[in-house]
Amino acid sequence: MKLKDKVAIVTGGASGLGEATVRRFVGLGVKVAIFDLNEEAGNKLADELGGNAIFCKTDVTNESSVQKSIGACVENFGELHICCNYAGIAVGAKTYDPRSGAHSLETFKKVIEINLIGTFNVTRLAAEAMAKNDLATEDGQRGVIVNTASVAAYEGQIGQVAYSASKGGVVGMNLVIARDLAKLGIRCNTIVPGLIHTPMFDGLPDDVVKGLSASVLNPQRLGQPDEIAMTSQFIVENDYINGECIRLDGGIRMQPR
Repeated sequence: MKLKDKVAIVTGGASGLGEATVRRFVGLGVKVAIFDLNEEAGNKLADELGGNAIFCKTDVTNESSVQKSIGACVENFGELHICCNYAGIAVGAKTYDPRSGAHSLETFKKVIEINLIGTFNVTRLAAEAMAKNDLATEDGQRGVIVNTASVAAYEGQIGQVAYSASKGGVVGMNLVIARDLAKLGIRCNTIVPGLIHTPMFDGLPDDVVKGLSASVLNPQRLGQPDEIAMTSQFIVENDYINGECIRLDGGIRMQPR
């Protein structure tokens, strides 16, 4: 699917991986709706990028919020062809720790709700909008969904039980969504990032960042958000990629801690 003049929504689009994808897509002629809860950052980014970007305050876990934002996107830009899901949170807590007790059930539920249920909520409603499109390619494509998991889905570290469960769920539903939507001409793929230099790394000491970088096989550095954005672009443009979970991690295999 050619990107120019297509319409995309990007959840978590006001910062990090989402922001990088918004910037790359707009630069390639895509009209983008930025879905995020951070109004200040979202409006600032949309204003900077001009008429091909709008901000929609969106709670990905809330059905009516997502419906309203998708409606605003379609009203502004006409159709919806691409959905990139980046919105998510990470917490650190062991299943049981003698010092702090059992993992908070409410915290576990919150991570699942945002990372897994939120991803599915946006995916299903985006697919509903995409199904109404005219065919966008000669081989019958109407839309593309790009979800985001993590290497923690496969190699969760100590204290990542909630995060790993949520991202494992995203991996687990990827092929099923692709199968569900195949006859509608909608593809679904998932990016599986490793250690990516998002803003949460900015506050870490240099020696910690160097240590993390050294754990990557090759190249020995943190990944850049635009490398994730480039992968989203590749997935959208290559119509034969479907039902895949693509690791983007420099070959890293996470150790227990």
